[in-house]
Amino acid sequence: MHHTTIDNQQFVAAEGLPVTSVAASHRLLQRSIYPPFPENCHYALFALGCFWGAERRFWQQTGVWVTAVGYAGGQSKNPNYHDVCSGLTGHAEAVLVVFDPAQVSFLELLKVFWQAHDPTQGMRQGNDIGSQYRSAIYCMDRQQLEQAEESCRHYQARLDAAGRGQITTEISLAPVFYYAEGVHQQYLVQNPNGYCGLRGTGVLY
Repeated sequence: MHHTTIDNQQFVAAEGLPVTSVAASHRLLQRSIYPPFPENCHYALFALGCFWGAERRFWQQTGVWVTAVGYAGGQSKNPNYHDVCSGLTGHAEAVLVVFDPAQVSFLELLKVFWQAHDPTQGMRQGNDIGSQYRSAIYCMDRQQLEQAEESCRHYQARLDAAGRGQITTEISLAPVFYYAEGVHQQYLVQNPNGYCGLRGTGVLY
C-alpha cells in the first residue's frame, strides 16, 4: 500500500470517535496529530514501554513531522487507558511516528527504537510490567516489514556479541491505531519532569 493512502478506519480518535475532521495539534510541533498527513510523509508505529517517554524520543528526531500516542496490537475496540493498563485488551502502548523520508529514513528510526529500550524483556520495560509495555514495531507496508526484520537480526547479533538475551519484539504489519486520550498526548511537554522509564541496553546498533 502507498504510504500516504490512509484508510481512516485504521486510525480511531480518543473515546472511539472515527477520525474525520477531528483536529488536535501536537503541543510542541504545532501540527495535526490526525490524518491526512503531508503527501511526502511516511509513518510507522513503535512500542517500547511507557509511551510518554517513547513519544518524546521520536519527536526529538530531525525529520519527524509529528507524533502521537495510542494503543495498538490488541483485540479490544476503542480501549481507554484504564482498559489497556488492566492487561486484558492485548494492546500495547504505541507511538505513531510520521516522518519525512527525505530527512530521516525508516532505518534511522529503527536505530533509535532499538537503542532507546531493552527489546529482550518480554512483557515489560524495567519497572513497568504488563503486556501493554511490550516491544513492537508495526509496519505500514511490506518494505518496512522487511527492513524491520532485517534490523532485528542485525541488532540481535550486536546483543549476542555483548552477551545479552534474545529479542522479544513483535514485528508485523500495522493493526488499527487507537489514539490515546488527550492527557497522554505529548505528556512530557505538559509535564517536563514527568515519569520516563526508557532505559536502553547500552549496546549500540
